[in-house]
Amino acid sequence: MGTSTSVYVASLEGNTGKSAVALGALDALSRRVERVGVYRPIVRADAATARGERDYVLDLLVGHEAVGLTYDECVGVTYEDVHADPNAALDTIVERYHRVAGRCDAVLVVGSDYTDVATPTEFSFNARVAANLGAPVLVVLNGAGRTPEDLATLAAMAAAELAGNHATLFAVLANRVTDPDLDALRTSLAKGLAVAGVDVPAFALPEEPVLAAPSVGDLVPACDGTLVLGDPALLDREVLGLLVAGMTMPHVLDRLFESAVVVTPGDRPEVVLGVLMAHLSANFPQVSAIVINGGMELPGQVTRLLESAGASLPLIATDLGTLETSTALTSVRGRLTGESPRKVAAALATFGQQIDVEEFLDRLDVARTSVVTPLMFEHKLIDDATNDRRHIVLPEGDEERILRAADLLLRRGVADLTLLGDPVRINAQAARVGADVSAATLLNPMDSDLTERFAREYHQRRKHRGLTLDEAQATVRDVSYFGTLMVELGLADGMVSGAAHTTAHTIRPALEVVRTTPGVSVASSVFFMCLPTQVLVYGDCAVNPNPTADQLADIAVSSAATAAAFGVEPRVAMLSYSTGSSGAGTDVEKVSAATELVRARAPQLLVEGPIQYDAAIDGSVARTKLPDSAVAGRATVLVFPDLNTGNYTYKAVQRSAGAVAIGPVLQGLRKPINDLSRGATVDDIVNTVAITAIQAALS
Repeated sequence: MGTSTSVYVASLEGNTGKSAVALGALDALSRRVERVGVYRPIVRADAATARGERDYVLDLLVGHEAVGLTYDECVGVTYEDVHADPNAALDTIVERYHRVAGRCDAVLVVGSDYTDVATPTEFSFNARVAANLGAPVLVVLNGAGRTPEDLATLAAMAAAELAGNHATLFAVLANRVTDPDLDALRTSLAKGLAVAGVDVPAFALPEEPVLAAPSVGDLVPACDGTLVLGDPALLDREVLGLLVAGMTMPHVLDRLFESAVVVTPGDRPEVVLGVLMAHLSANFPQVSAIVINGGMELPGQVTRLLESAGASLPLIATDLGTLETSTALTSVRGRLTGESPRKVAAALATFGQQIDVEEFLDRLDVARTSVVTPLMFEHKLIDDATNDRRHIVLPEGDEERILRAADLLLRRGVADLTLLGDPVRINAQAARVGADVSAATLLNPMDSDLTERFAREYHQRRKHRGLTLDEAQATVRDVSYFGTLMVELGLADGMVSGAAHTTAHTIRPALEVVRTTPGVSVASSVFFMCLPTQVLVYGDCAVNPNPTADQLADIAVSSAATAAAFGVEPRVAMLSYSTGSSGAGTDVEKVSAATELVRARAPQLLVEGPIQYDAAIDGSVARTKLPDSAVAGRATVLVFPDLNTGNYTYKAVQRSAGAVAIGPVLQGLRKPINDLSRGATVDDIVNTVAITAIQAALS
């Protein structure tokens, strides 16, 4: 099967940030089609490649979840091949492209990087390649310090070159724009293009400093340095500038800035200690590293102190002098790679915030597939949450996974966050793991101004059960109760907890304070089971051990509503070991009664039960067992008769079928509170926060 869509990302010059644009375009394509391909017509074959290093742009893109091809499958030819015989190289490029296109629904083609030949010649060859691939070209321009007129002139030159090589211009994107008025620039650029006879869309993305920033690891070889102390994992942290600490400690503290590298001689241990203390403090920016120059080691007492304190901030030693060190470090330019999740998040956020992705895909004529992959579903969660941004409270504020997830959520603009806990501990832990949570609100339930208000509110609600005010004051200092009361009193839109607490610890405060939705007798849960081509909803797999028929009916109605809210058309299967009237027993009778209650409470809902799992999802089995059912063989919401069955089934499907299980998602509560598995990954936390934000927007 051939591809129906392709786009060729190219530039007239180097340093345009083309890789970030390509990543954004790839991520956009993955929202609509199941199989996205990446193709790099020309890659370098230099000494770095000979050492086993790969083209970093292609490596980044092939690592995207939507791409199912290997690195080698996505390579065309090398620069040497082009030099040796351009026509033969072009034939090879086209042949290998069609191998990729034949396995994909859409292909992102990324042009060369201006590392080899003169600029006009290189762009001309890219134009020839695009024409032969039949791929419209997205031209990326460097907008830094350029006027709309400058950019329009460059775009017109690119359009003429493309036309001369029989290629098609799809759009022009000014990247790394330093002009703060992006809308005015887009308008002026479009008008300038129209005057030049070029009628294509004009896009603009602002300069995002973190994307061009080197990592600490990039700086180490530049100064011939050695990591002498600190966590090697933090070598991936970005560097936004240098601070040469040649002044007294108070002046150094005044000049610290976020993600700085502090350069200081080894005979200034007070600077090292002061910067480390500031790094761990809530009142100073987090730095990325300290470079100790001059070939002088720190005093042994200071090194022992740092080691005993478990200092994680990288300390790098170099023999170079201050001027040589500064010169070497400032010459390093960073790259966008898959090893930098902060850069990836920033690139995707910038693209998504500044470009209407749906319009972008429509202009490319990308047909939407009926298939829903796990990645597509996760994209929709993030997009929906970002488009209606809500405030979520995370009670486990000093938990490492929560902090890493919070960093990503804030960078992507998914939600506003409040982290609960001791701010000093939260900031120290964030610094230790390299997470930036400076945009979050930090609250300590032990001494917050809200604690007394919450105690009075909780006491008022529970005094009929004999609760005293003193007991209420102690209870609301628990992070789960504090977070729940924030949601109940409108100080947050939702809460996500459970990474370090039990399900009961998360749900009990919600049942006491938030309570269930009127008309719903029981709070319950669902998992979104993301199979390779569709999403199923499983309930209840986490909360109710042995629901009654009445509760089972509530679970079914709530699960159907949750499915509909997240774009899954609800067709409900009430599961049992028997289909229809083929079996008997207490458990079957419970499911039969629950099914009738669902029909009475939600007559518009498609529901079938009792029904076995295979008859619910397999069309051939359904035609044999229930040929006239509107649900059998097509069920999307599967309601299990008890927690034991539901829990082991979802885990069996998750592990055996390779499904992505998102949840548990709590339902039936008046306001959104969600529980995490204690084994939750950072991605699980991100998805659950997005789900909670969407629930808040819908409530």
